Amino acid sequence: MKIAIIGASGRAGSEILKELAARGHSLTAIARHPERIAPLPGVTARQGDVRDQAGLAALLAGHEVVISAVMFLDSDVEVLLGAVRQAGVPRYLVVGGAGSLEVAPGLKLLDAPGFPEAYRAEASAGAAFLTRLRQETALDWTFLSPSADFFVGPRTAKFRLGGDQLLTGPEGSRISFADYAIAMADEVERPAHSRRRFTVGY
Repeated sequence: MKIAIIGASGRAGSEILKELAARGHSLTAIARHPERIAPLPGVTARQGDVRDQAGLAALLAGHEVVISAVMFLDSDVEVLLGAVRQAGVPRYLVVGGAGSLEVAPGLKLLDAPGFPEAYRAEASAGAAFLTRLRQETALDWTFLSPSADFFVGPRTAKFRLGGDQLLTGPEGSRISFADYAIAMADEVERPAHSRRRFTVGY
């Protein structure tokens, strides 16, 4: 499959890139600094600006799937959606955030007592991004939210999937970037959450 990853040099993007490369896909890794992208089989690194719709669309053209792994505060949802549509790519998957997940009926994590102020702006931007996606009819989109603690850790391939509610386990709400990447790659290969958000955690 021909897949483009926007933000491929970040922590989530690089793990997704590694997972999909190991599965034999043809990948275009897009980043502001492509020299930071590790050389992998089937991977072509390209320089791209997430706020340049025309330039991004040119890089995305010819792919079957686009995965966006960029910070919400560093990007513009309309530019990203416009670039994917302009490129004619039918499927758009997004590395989401945990802030918009529910911890109780109608209560988002980002609105719950004790949510760290340092993460509020990014979490709010992620929630707004998801709200905009839910209005999108032209693209087959999927938004994958990690658990609250998104950390550098081992690839265990042992995790649970959920919907709009925050997943918690004995050690809290956690998922490693490596295991998150498995869930994202599985969704690319076997779509099960068309025009929906889902989440992954231990």
